[in-house]
Amino acid sequence: DGHCAHSFFNTGTRFSVMHIRTALLFATLGLLTAASLAFSLLSGSVETGPGALLAALTGSSDDVTRQILLELRWPRTAAAFVTGALLALAGALMQVLLRNPLADPYVLGISGGAATGALLSMLLGLGGWWLQGSAFGGALASMLLVFGLARGSGAWSTHRLLLTGVVIAAGWGAVIGFLLAISPAQGLRGMLFWLMGDLSHAGLPVIPAIILLAGLVVALAIARSLNLLTRGNLAAQSLGVPVHALQPVIYLLASLFTALAVTLAGSVGFVGLIVPHLLRLSGVRDHRLLLPAALLLGGSLLVIADTLARTLLAPQQLPVGILTAMIGVPLFLALLYYSRNRTDQAS
Repeated sequence: DGHCAHSFFNTGTRFSVMHIRTALLFATLGLLTAASLAFSLLSGSVETGPGALLAALTGSSDDVTRQILLELRWPRTAAAFVTGALLALAGALMQVLLRNPLADPYVLGISGGAATGALLSMLLGLGGWWLQGSAFGGALASMLLVFGLARGSGAWSTHRLLLTGVVIAAGWGAVIGFLLAISPAQGLRGMLFWLMGDLSHAGLPVIPAIILLAGLVVALAIARSLNLLTRGNLAAQSLGVPVHALQPVIYLLASLFTALAVTLAGSVGFVGLIVPHLLRLSGVRDHRLLLPAALLLGGSLLVIADTLARTLLAPQQLPVGILTAMIGVPLFLALLYYSRNRTDQAS
């Protein structure tokens, strides 16, 4: 009886510690999200304070302040958050699908198809919805091309998927280089900004946000299977996971997230690669926690990066992809160093 009571006590203690850590994690991420959104809304050429933001949210501010905060800054801030969340979720799913820690949302050529569509639109002098529609159409075409070639008439294989995606991405790279070579000089700056990530023309992302939340629900529904899939296909199959049916679902979900993100902001690097790793290095490995945590951290990271991109050298703006690398790489290396030291001390 004493042994049973002791085991029950230890189990209950571990359960409580796990819940406390989870609560602390999401409280921290929630505060980071709120702080990043406030930082973005309050930063710009026109100085505004927290009081002005609160007045605008409650409808008691003057028309000019309300227009600046809610009609000019909020759509871009929301687009940055949704884009970062989409990329982080896509990266987490791709790393499980390919069982490769270096996998990111762009590894299978989705961004190359989107970039080709967007650059063609720019070359023809089309913008606005034409640009976004062309980018999304190119991303979907690349997604279906990779999916069809990788599946072929045989069985699905992640190895075949990766090889097909890398080859298709190289092909899109050649097409992009050709389009840049024949483009007029006055249009090259806009093209290069789009290729490095640009949120300056982003509108309020209502439809992408709805798809993001719906996709998160689907991803959470298969989160337990994702946990088992990280152990390998054979181990997952032995535990009852329908691997061959699950893999296309993961691929299509991650590809849809990537297509939406690239359509909103161009090719923003590092977010999809670094955010899942940051969470795993901090001890979050259960995908039931990792996926919503990635949504919050990825969105916050891109909001901060985009705010710095438009304010550091104002009125000149920087491509947001440069800032994501400048923020994400040192964070990742610091956490990797800390994690290694902690492992060495434990051993």
